Amino acid sequence: MDRFWQIFSFNDKEPLIFSQLDFWLFFLLVMVVFSAVHKFFLVRSIFLTAISIFFYFKASGLFIILLGLSLIGNYFFGNWVHTAKTQKSKKWLIGIAAFLNVTVLAYFKYAYFFTDSFNEMFHSNFQIFNHLSYWGNSFFDGNYFAVDQIILPIGLSFFTFQSISYFIDIYRKEVEPVSNFFDYTFFVTFFPHLLLGPIVRAKDFLPQIRQPYALNKDDFSGAIIQIVKGLLKKIVLADYIAVHFIDKVVETPEAFPGFVSVLAMWGYSLQIYGDFSGYTDIAIGLSRLMGIKLLENFNSPYKATSVSDFWRRWHKSLGSWLRDYLYIPLGGNKTGGIGTYLATFIIFVFLIFITQWYELIFVYIGLTAIYIFGVLVVPNFKKYVHRDLNLLITMVVGGLWHGASENFVMWGTMNGLALILYNHWKKISPYENKSWLLVHFWKVFLTFNFITFTRIWFRLEEEGAPMAMLNHIWNKFGFEWTTFVTVLTTYQSVFWVILVGYILHWLPQNVKALWEKLFKSFPMPLQAVAVAIIVILMYQAVSDTFKPFAYFEY
Repeated sequence: MDRFWQIFSFNDKEPLIFSQLDFWLFFLLVMVVFSAVHKFFLVRSIFLTAISIFFYFKASGLFIILLGLSLIGNYFFGNWVHTAKTQKSKKWLIGIAAFLNVTVLAYFKYAYFFTDSFNEMFHSNFQIFNHLSYWGNSFFDGNYFAVDQIILPIGLSFFTFQSISYFIDIYRKEVEPVSNFFDYTFFVTFFPHLLLGPIVRAKDFLPQIRQPYALNKDDFSGAIIQIVKGLLKKIVLADYIAVHFIDKVVETPEAFPGFVSVLAMWGYSLQIYGDFSGYTDIAIGLSRLMGIKLLENFNSPYKATSVSDFWRRWHKSLGSWLRDYLYIPLGGNKTGGIGTYLATFIIFVFLIFITQWYELIFVYIGLTAIYIFGVLVVPNFKKYVHRDLNLLITMVVGGLWHGASENFVMWGTMNGLALILYNHWKKISPYENKSWLLVHFWKVFLTFNFITFTRIWFRLEEEGAPMAMLNHIWNKFGFEWTTFVTVLTTYQSVFWVILVGYILHWLPQNVKALWEKLFKSFPMPLQAVAVAIIVILMYQAVSDTFKPFAYFEY
């Protein structure tokens, strides 16, 4: 009973996360009740909404108030967009709703970033004051919220983007508004995807709300496979590598030769993939057990043969969201307009603001001159520039979505420039359509190492830390065979895990499908025994250091 009481009380040090036993006790209780109510659609929506809000409470405490306000506001905005009489009024409503959602997101996610940048640029000393906490304390007549700090609510980026997609899809007539408030809250708060995605689109999720629950043996086995894969990725690939190797190198890189930092970044690429794709694998498997199908979020991204191919395989739900709600509205690869130029100017000013590299003004003037010359001389030049600018804007926004720092802006910018370069290179590359094994290997190798290189800005949070690591690698590379063997021996178990992880990742998809087919053919008792053995072995890798999912920070 004490254990169950702990599960249902709030402790910010013990959220309900997929890799802990408490969650599975919670999920077992949910499925017991769900099995009794799933036939009644409205009751099911109410029940899963209540469970999901409790789940969010366990992760974010009183930030459920913010979630509740978002649910109420966006539900009514969706209805108002649908019932508005003119296109102009619909667009105004969408603009207001999007502005309010983005403003709330920006307040929690970027307040420190802009305040620090402003203070640094203008030599001022403004301090953070949380007005929302102040108003909340006044309303509740107490000191429940800290007014001198702004804490980012877990999952805010995810449910904000889902909410925006809802009323935009209504405007585009891709979906009809839900029939009642609880169907909407079910869509937004459904607990498997609430905290870390995948980002669910209204047109994909809403049609399933009123479908009868169905789960056959094949679906059940597939869900179990998905969940076990996710747990293996999180506990073994992500946490074990991080705790026993990567964190040690990142915390004290000067204690190791520079080449060890390179090994750590290769390991980090596997860690961040295992951590994030592990979460979404579990989310997809849990949803499948409850009769809801979520779309795939990762497709073997390190098999990508180009940066463009990588971003079609990595975090697919965010990529498709940015494509459909930002890149294409800006003009996509066909055209550009005032939105493209305005966004480019804002990003340019923003880069100067955060970096204080005033020399960028001359770069901007030079690029403007090249643009004017190109438009006058080169056919279709404007079209290509518009496409490239739209792509760069999208990737910079994608970087900012991940975090409010100069490092994330640089990370997004580098990936945007790489995509632009690839779009031009593939037109003249003699190897673009070649299927030779050596060419394929080189493309995968080059893509993987570029993505790993840019992740230095993703992993290291402090300003200047990425360049410090690069300088350490360059100046203190220090590769010697004996040192290399010593490192491999010292961290032998970690490198075995990394090696096995990459081998499994790069296995052909038909081989993986064969294993899954074999598991599905087993009778249920044998499946249960197999899963029990895997789980017991897997949890031998659990360390004393608690590692929450990395994307909780984003």
